[in-house]
Amino acid sequence: MLYENSIKVLYIDLSTGKIEIKRRTDMAGYLGGVGVASKLLEETMRPELSPLAAEQPMILAIGAISGIYPLITKTVAMFISPLTGELGESYAGGRLALTLSMAGYDAVVIHGKAPRPSYIVIDGGNIEIKDARPIWGMDSDVVGQFIRDHVKGSGKRSILRIGPAGEKMVKFASVCVDTYRHFGRLGLGAVMGSKHVKAIIVTGDKSTKIKEYKDYFRVYQSIFKSVTETDLMAKYHDLGTSINVEVINALGALPTKNLTESHFDGAEKITGEAFANNHLVRKMACTGCPVGCIHIGQFRQKFDDGYDYESLSVAYDYELIYSLGTLLGVSKTDEVLHLIEAVEKTGMDAISTGVALAWATEGFMKGIVTVAETLLPLTFGDSKIYYQAILYLANRKNDFYRVLGEGTRSAGATYGGKEFALQVAGNEIPGYHTGYGNLVGLTVGARHSHLCNAGYAVDQSISTFDENKAVDALFMEELERCVLNSLVICLFARKVYNRETVLKALNATGYVLTDNELTTIAKRIYKTKLGIKEKLGFDPRQVVLPERFFKTPSIHGTLDPLIAERMINRYVEKCLLLLSEEN
Repeated sequence: MLYENSIKVLYIDLSTGKIEIKRRTDMAGYLGGVGVASKLLEETMRPELSPLAAEQPMILAIGAISGIYPLITKTVAMFISPLTGELGESYAGGRLALTLSMAGYDAVVIHGKAPRPSYIVIDGGNIEIKDARPIWGMDSDVVGQFIRDHVKGSGKRSILRIGPAGEKMVKFASVCVDTYRHFGRLGLGAVMGSKHVKAIIVTGDKSTKIKEYKDYFRVYQSIFKSVTETDLMAKYHDLGTSINVEVINALGALPTKNLTESHFDGAEKITGEAFANNHLVRKMACTGCPVGCIHIGQFRQKFDDGYDYESLSVAYDYELIYSLGTLLGVSKTDEVLHLIEAVEKTGMDAISTGVALAWATEGFMKGIVTVAETLLPLTFGDSKIYYQAILYLANRKNDFYRVLGEGTRSAGATYGGKEFALQVAGNEIPGYHTGYGNLVGLTVGARHSHLCNAGYAVDQSISTFDENKAVDALFMEELERCVLNSLVICLFARKVYNRETVLKALNATGYVLTDNELTTIAKRIYKTKLGIKEKLGFDPRQVVLPERFFKTPSIHGTLDPLIAERMINRYVEKCLLLLSEEN
């Protein structure tokens, strides 16, 4: 907590109902956020057990200065990923970071399994585990309305909930946070479902008092002006990340039809401009953010034959347009929004869902699977069929959809087609086929995400490719993001929160650190994460990358697997050197 030499951790044992609140004075060296969450995961995880075993923890954490500076709006969740079998790390915005701060907690550790479907209410020091049987089986949007009607705290609470996919433990089930934000990747929804937790509500009324207010306000104003009076954040407000559709497509790096191509001929129909012109109804922001990057699109859907239409609203962004648009050959904005709505209400990660269905479509076209398994004639571009397939996948309709719900890697291993299963270390790929930086970055990244080390940006920034420079850039970016994620800063603001600004923000609120000390903290956090991955059996040198990555041209041409292997080995050497250093 601010101005204290300890962090406050709430421990909830669902199996026994035991609640503990501990002040940890041994966590200062991890700052907060992903640092504290990594250390708590290391302490409480059971590597010898299944990721969905009751004993495994689910951890939420905020940063040391969450809620008091612009764009420090995220909460990190850490867990053992049921999708990859190793480190699970996911981030969500909304109101959650602020409400955890107002409730008085830096971190929450949940373990065990409730004896019946339940939801957790965290209201400051009052913690309740309530009966969720009336809402078990319901879609995510219905659950949100139920909570709003039955739990107090309107306007100052955060609501986390899962859909049917989480209950059925689809390995890439997501957690919806405050309707339009998510813990999307790596299967936190399945972890909640395995624990019989349908929802978590967080509220409180604790305020944060700043001691040296003049110093703090001076830094706050400087950051606020950088956000609102420069163009650093302009694209996120204007069109949002959907602006990338046109950019990435022009580069020839946009995965299309299961990455059989890297350019989508219908991209101009689903650009950010197309969505804005045809569907944009409002922009929203996470609490404490002046940008408003959440773009809400509205579309019409018929109730039933012979009845009128209803209007539905969903948030859209680049990754959703890629995974449920270009990757599936869908080129109409309203159809993409319709598929987003299906993923939202069932509670699945959109990226993994799109990749899984793209693999299934190519497998169907090649005869690896038949309509007896898929129950539908999967066809690139047919959004009506994909909508039904999403419902089948979320509900694990038959053996095929049960296997597909284990992840694309599992499906490829079971039915064949591993060579075109677009996953790295078990995690389905995001919307970039830029080159070695992206592919190697996904392989070595702590959570196998493009947000670990921005490999896609490394590819675009190096005019003449140099594999050693690329590896160095990936490693340094992974370290720097350990700093940003320990404070749980929105990564859209990474150019706002450079190292100098981070130090000023910390120093103005009582955290007196030097640049070298911050680097030491970053290394400590990364070493903790690497240690967790090692205990869970992960070695990036053992990752088998699908052939498709080396067949479809990227912006650096057709990739050579031997170069990728050399880069991975060099990265591992850098990690081993880091691990040999003293803390």
